Amino acid sequence: MALRGPKVWLWRWRPNPLKRRADRIEAWVLLAVWALAVLIGVSVGTAVSRTVEDALARERAAWRPLVGRLAERAPGTPAEGGATTRTDRVWARATWTAADGTSHSGQLRVPAGSPAGTPVTVWTDPEGGQVTRPMTPSQAHVRAGLLGGAAGLAAAAVPLAAGRALRNRLERHRIDQWATEWSRFGPMWGRTTG
Repeated sequence: MALRGPKVWLWRWRPNPLKRRADRIEAWVLLAVWALAVLIGVSVGTAVSRTVEDALARERAAWRPLVGRLAERAPGTPAEGGATTRTDRVWARATWTAADGTSHSGQLRVPAGSPAGTPVTVWTDPEGGQVTRPMTPSQAHVRAGLLGGAAGLAAAAVPLAAGRALRNRLERHRIDQWATEWSRFGPMWGRTTG
């Protein structure tokens, strides 16, 4: 187990006679990389979150439910007692008329065994095409937050990776300097007096 002393805050910026120019550069690079990562991550995350939430709000405003009719009997047998669960629903073809009077058809999830002509709710876009049910505002907020957070983390990883590459380069430069100095002074340690 290694013994460690108390943690010294901001040790990279404290005066030290052994600190080289490369150490000072590394300290500033590290500070700049973290500041840039936070700034880029927050900016990109916020922008993506707002964009997603605005797009989902436009969907909620534009998409409308229409009443359609089953074009065929739904496969399966109806559930007993009239109550259907998610597993009691099957795909069946339905038809509906859009607001502009055009006729459309598509597959919908309906209770098993529903007879042809049964009214069903169909969510449509402004052109009358079938779409999924739009997200509620709370669902949209959660999705926008998750996508914004993921985009922010991905964007913040770019300056962090670049900073890591720069630190590796500085480390190689430091090791080369040590090797040069060791080649000058190392042989002097082997000399003895006498």
